[in-house]
Amino acid sequence: MSITSERKAQLIKDYARGNKDTGSAEVQVAILSERITNLTEHFKTHKKDVHSRRGLLMMVSRRRRMLDYIKSHDTARYGALIERLGLRR
Repeated sequence: MSITSERKAQLIKDYARGNKDTGSAEVQVAILSERITNLTEHFKTHKKDVHSRRGLLMMVSRRRRMLDYIKSHDTARYGALIERLGLRR
């Protein structure tokens, strides 16, 4: 269900804004998106896992708040990130 450390390192490398960047909003949104995707796949086989579903909803809400933050500060960054991640908005 969770992502491996190699995959997380790859996401940080792909979405980082600089060399030492590990916690920018773009990196956090990318990691959350990966975790959300993994949990969505989990629910295809475990339909009655209600406790993990609550965690999924919390992650989706956190990602939405981060995306709203990026959009309020820099619309171009927001548009580029949404395009790269393939999100609907």
